[in-house]
Amino acid sequence: MDSGEKTAPGARPLLFVSYSRTDLARARPVIELLEQSDFEVWWDGKLEGGENYLQTTETALETCACVVVLWSATSVASHWVRDEAQRGRERGCLVPLTIDGTMAPLGFRQFQLLDISAWDGRVDSAEAARILVAVRARIGEAGAAPMAPVSPPPPLPPAAGPAVSRRNLVIGSVAGAAALGLAGAWQFGLFGSPASAATSMVVMPFANETGDPDKKFFSDGLARELRTLLARNPRLKVAAPTSSTAIAGEDDFEIGRKLGVGSILRGSVQRDNARVRVAAELVAIEGGTVLWAETYDRALEDVFAVQSEIARTVALSLVAGIASDSEARQSLAAQKDVGGTKNVAAYEAFLRGMALYDLGAGPETDRAALVQFEAAIAQDADYAAAHAMRATMLSAIANAASDQAEVRALYDKAIGAAERAIALEPKLAQGHVALGFVLNNGQLNRRAALPHYQAAEKLGAGDADTLRSVAIFYSFGAEQAEERDKAKRIIAEVLKLDPLNARAFRSAGNIALFRRDYPAVIGYMNRALELNPSLVSAQSAIAVARLMQGDAAGSLAAAKAEKVPLFRLTGSAIALARLGDTAAADAEFARLIVDYGDAALYQQAQVQAQRGALAAALDALERAYAVRDPGLLWIRNDPMLDPLRGEARFKDLLSRLGS
Repeated sequence: MDSGEKTAPGARPLLFVSYSRTDLARARPVIELLEQSDFEVWWDGKLEGGENYLQTTETALETCACVVVLWSATSVASHWVRDEAQRGRERGCLVPLTIDGTMAPLGFRQFQLLDISAWDGRVDSAEAARILVAVRARIGEAGAAPMAPVSPPPPLPPAAGPAVSRRNLVIGSVAGAAALGLAGAWQFGLFGSPASAATSMVVMPFANETGDPDKKFFSDGLARELRTLLARNPRLKVAAPTSSTAIAGEDDFEIGRKLGVGSILRGSVQRDNARVRVAAELVAIEGGTVLWAETYDRALEDVFAVQSEIARTVALSLVAGIASDSEARQSLAAQKDVGGTKNVAAYEAFLRGMALYDLGAGPETDRAALVQFEAAIAQDADYAAAHAMRATMLSAIANAASDQAEVRALYDKAIGAAERAIALEPKLAQGHVALGFVLNNGQLNRRAALPHYQAAEKLGAGDADTLRSVAIFYSFGAEQAEERDKAKRIIAEVLKLDPLNARAFRSAGNIALFRRDYPAVIGYMNRALELNPSLVSAQSAIAVARLMQGDAAGSLAAAKAEKVPLFRLTGSAIALARLGDTAAADAEFARLIVDYGDAALYQQAQVQAQRGALAAALDALERAYAVRDPGLLWIRNDPMLDPLRGEARFKDLLSRLGS
């Protein structure tokens, strides 16, 4: 059908069939039945190559005589299907069917639901007859002839707020409230009563409704960027990305309850080469009340304005209930994009890089992510966030490299990239983390790294990943009570923001190890392993804690369960020696040296210190210092090196490493 073409008198009524693409096999019999029954049927399989998906779909949805929605376990979770069903409900022409017995979602249960889950597809069956009766009855209610076509509204300019639809008015949209002004919204009661507790929420991964799995990076990336924007609002507690994706597949509300938040933001993304449609809704965990919902249909280059609009309206809907007008305005002022871009090609490359970074499968994906961040910079040389992530990936690749010349070159590039990010945007927390990391881990220059981690702590408040990096940094220098307390306090906040993140619990366990709180080490590491049984280095920390508690047998069992061979050999050599099995301990230590050589100088020092060979341990540490072994970051607090702390050579090494 041509966009905007009116249905001629006497033409067959146009039906719009809404379904989830994964249910196509179940949808086809319904489509064929309707087509054989003198109806014109629109469904997405009729799109011609090169057509503008969004415009064609919008036109069909507005000109149809009836919207037939096929509810299923899959489609009730599709914001795209819900949006189409919503329009059918608003126009009074909705016919809901369930193809697998799934109940219609909240908001659509006032309509009689026809269950066709047992239908075998035969056109002469009783189920087929009931489908046709329901469709013809609905068309009759709406009028014998198809409804007059309604042209889709033109896209709003980037600076405009979301349109106030009938759906907005029904649920008391914050978009409408924003138009009235914060004070007016408060007076009209659109935000409800002030709350006594801080608001909390989780941003769920947005559904990829493009039909192309390769575009999942875009919907995931959009949700990630929204989390980042909302996390900058000091009035909001936003669950961290790892936790909100770690339990994908569970019911949204159950995920929210596990995370301990009050509301969820969820949505879907549809796009072609020219336009993007983002549907989003904010829903209260208890009761399932829709606090705000909107669909944005914009030109692709306006996706940045869409992000800002969603973040603003969501924040207003949560903050206004507990804040004064001025406080709400201040919280929104803090919630803004930092270090971003307005170039779509650069943005897409950045999101691809972040998807690879999240995958974290080793040097191969790290290098692939680096390629994408460099592609983003090629599109927009002033993209500060891309420079910061380039620095992050260069450091990650350096950490895995064995050639010292290559390592130094990679770290030098990382410093340049991080400094460029900060020069472009001094308030970018990731830029400061990236520079602090390479100075501390790559050059063992804690003094130079300190101001950058302090800046990240301030700028990244509310961001679990940033705060976790800061907590780890403070723990490395936790010789003083002040730094121990800082590390403990910050990691506790991280666990509140990201309570289902195995890496967060592993970090908490290592910080507890530096405090010599061995029961806490074991508790945190066991929780990390519950969340991710394949997590590396957690068993190694348990082995150390058991050893320090005097349980050499338990230490050996944990060491042998460690998945990283380097740590497994180190822990086993120490525990076996403590158990008196000198021959087995010597064999493990010899294998450690043969397999890893100078790449394991710090671990050699740990073994020698625990076996009482203090001079040999100090020699290994001196050699580790010469090659700037990152293991030396542990030297100030590592209980395995406690036998060396009274040695003059050890104290001299600490002074050279700086405070």
